[in-house]
Amino acid sequence: MKVVKRRRVLSGGLTLAAVGGVAAAAPRSDDAPRQNTAATATAADHNLRLREILHRLTTVDGAPGALVETRNRHGSTVLTSGVANVKSHAPIRRDSRFRIGSMTKPFVATVVLQLVGERRVALDAPVERYLPGVIRGHGNDGRIITVRQLLQHTSGIPDYLAHLTPREILKDPLAHHDTRDLVNIALAHPPTFEPGTDWRYSNTDYLLAGLLIERVTGHTYGEEIHRRVITPLGLHETYVPGDTPTIPGPHPRGYVRPGENAPLRDITAINPSVAGAGGGMISSGTDLNRFLDALVRGKLLRPAQQRQMMTTRPTGNPDGRAYGLGLESRPLPRGGLYWGHGGDMLGYSTVGGATADGRQATVVVNLNPGGTDAQDADMKAAVQTALCESRRR
Repeated sequence: MKVVKRRRVLSGGLTLAAVGGVAAAAPRSDDAPRQNTAATATAADHNLRLREILHRLTTVDGAPGALVETRNRHGSTVLTSGVANVKSHAPIRRDSRFRIGSMTKPFVATVVLQLVGERRVALDAPVERYLPGVIRGHGNDGRIITVRQLLQHTSGIPDYLAHLTPREILKDPLAHHDTRDLVNIALAHPPTFEPGTDWRYSNTDYLLAGLLIERVTGHTYGEEIHRRVITPLGLHETYVPGDTPTIPGPHPRGYVRPGENAPLRDITAINPSVAGAGGGMISSGTDLNRFLDALVRGKLLRPAQQRQMMTTRPTGNPDGRAYGLGLESRPLPRGGLYWGHGGDMLGYSTVGGATADGRQATVVVNLNPGGTDAQDADMKAAVQTALCESRRR
């Protein structure tokens, strides 16, 4: 039976000629040489499985390039496939930065929960206490929505991106988008459910969390993330870019597939204010793995807030995904859980995960939207493969 893989595009479908092969980067400088032959063979098998997934991502799934960075107690390894630039055919660099989309949310949730630990925010207080009059209209009411519900996507507030399409954003990708204007796009529509009665992902929740941080601290959410997370962890490749449309440092070009029979469009330069606190950040595989490790192992939050973040509720997804406060859990195929998040931003798609015993993996492709339906599944498979195999090493 021939399997047809549909391509996700802004409109219609399109095939893409595959480019590039698979390259394994040398181990990072912090990798300690290992003499154990069995362990070396296991690592080689592990990398082979990851290379196979990366090859799928950059051939049948349609992404120009892909990168996965894994980390455990032995060190870090980077594997790449495909190209960073479809014109020059330059390979993906192992130290690439990229837009991380909704992987911004764990950073934002961490700041809010630090404020909870400082008794400056109460998780079960109404959002109205911190943002008076902001959530109003068409049945949306900040007086009956709590801070916890924002962070856990149980507020019922509509997702503004359900009403602002990628095609509209692509008309003027460098335009500034005011956060309140984006929130008001959502509030022009009725709630998706009564607060606290269901779960539905909404980027609007995190725009509001960003506004809450600003109101409580007097600083932007980006300034607080930099002070509370980026600087303490030494994340030298992580940025909250505000309105800056460029990506500092080495990076692959980001692409979208705008429609049927349309060529890839380079969308590397975009004003990230359209995503804001819901998805505007830039990072790298190295930094995301370091951040997820610190977060999952309790190095950023006090114990009480750590428990709150990791207290999950089902999302209804058949893969067993459950959502905490800005962090989600997923079952591993061989037992246990990993914690992480995914992130989509025009031009890039990212998935990252970490385990409580010190294993991390981050994968990124430089195409979004425009890959096949299988792209998301293969990215998650790369993370799960990395986390399962590294446990055996």
